[in-house]
Amino acid sequence: MSWVYFKATLAGSFAMDKWVKTTLGAIADFKNGKGLKNTFYCRDGDYLVWGANGVIARTNEILNEVSIVVVGRVGAYCGSVHAAFGPNWVTDNAIAATPKNGNDFRFLYYLMKSLQIDRSAIGSAQPLVTQSGLKVLPCCCPPLPEQRAIAHILGSLDDKIVLNRRINETLEAMARAIFKSWFVDFDPVRAKAEGRDTGLPKEIADLFPDSFEDLELGEIPKEWEVRSLDEIAEYLNGLACQKYPPEDDDSLPVIKIRELRQGITENTDRATSNVPSQYIVRDGDILFSWSGSLLVKIWCNGKGVLNQHVFKVSSSQFPKWFYYFWTIKHLEEFQRIAADKATTMGHIKRHHLTDAKVLVPPGNLLSAMNRCLTPFIEKQIINDIEVRTLTQTRDTLLPKLISGEFRVSYDEKFLEGNN
Repeated sequence: MSWVYFKATLAGSFAMDKWVKTTLGAIADFKNGKGLKNTFYCRDGDYLVWGANGVIARTNEILNEVSIVVVGRVGAYCGSVHAAFGPNWVTDNAIAATPKNGNDFRFLYYLMKSLQIDRSAIGSAQPLVTQSGLKVLPCCCPPLPEQRAIAHILGSLDDKIVLNRRINETLEAMARAIFKSWFVDFDPVRAKAEGRDTGLPKEIADLFPDSFEDLELGEIPKEWEVRSLDEIAEYLNGLACQKYPPEDDDSLPVIKIRELRQGITENTDRATSNVPSQYIVRDGDILFSWSGSLLVKIWCNGKGVLNQHVFKVSSSQFPKWFYYFWTIKHLEEFQRIAADKATTMGHIKRHHLTDAKVLVPPGNLLSAMNRCLTPFIEKQIINDIEVRTLTQTRDTLLPKLISGEFRVSYDEKFLEGNN
């Protein structure tokens, strides 16, 4: 990670010289977004379309030629703040902010992140952030070099977070493609049956069969077994955590479906840590919500207590990637089953796990596959844990740097080369 040379000190150790007390309207211009016709949305568009809660689509149309700060204007995401880099389009449920008078764009973004803009919203049934409300928000603004230093420190953390997430997307896509090739399309088996090169190292290719056999499921590689999903892994349902209230300071976050989507937040419930050990969730565990929003996730948000309606998936016999990708393989069908339950909250039942079939190759081939696929999963877990640490560091530093509680020393020549 590239860091600006800086020394953080408490503001009390020297005066807040050259910081100006001002309002947001003095350092930024604002304009409302604009609705975009449905015909202008396109999956492969060159530019991102931003709404109140982030990117919602792509388009080839441009509303803003420059990078902007996107502020959620109305509704549930009123006051949310995002940085949109490069040309873009912002819809009419958001406001676009750009720095003026030479102020730094990325500093403006972090400043607005720290201002709790949602508190400026008017209305209760349908909260609304307005340009006039934004303009009068009080803030402090340091000189441009210090703005750049602050933005560089926080931006370096954010850049690394984004990089890790992109790497993980690539790792996941590669691992899924290999799994599909081996367990769904049977590419190596077909290649050997047709006398073609498998494209695999010889020590792995030799372990694949060169023919198929017909079973009830259809054509499968010779000598591979058919088993049920709940035979290759244990699907442990969580606790009714309201029965395990937190005890003094000894508590853990409760991992519900919401936490699978959002991570641990200030709204996450707590439960005592004094629960049977099998219900404790740790980094790297596979979680599968079987009710409501059905999704499968590798958990990397720290220790927690498993709530009901969420399975912790584990196996003493098979590797993590194996039951992870087989669960994902059946997820679309599970979601269809849940969607058909019109009178109750959509969910699956235990017998659906039994009905879901998997293919198990011979042990020597599975071991060779494991050597190939396990590193993908392990690297994803390492990257996600690092993202959590970086996020916590950024969120701790942001208010202290933006308020001037921590000041930074900086090399202006270095900053000029990095902005």
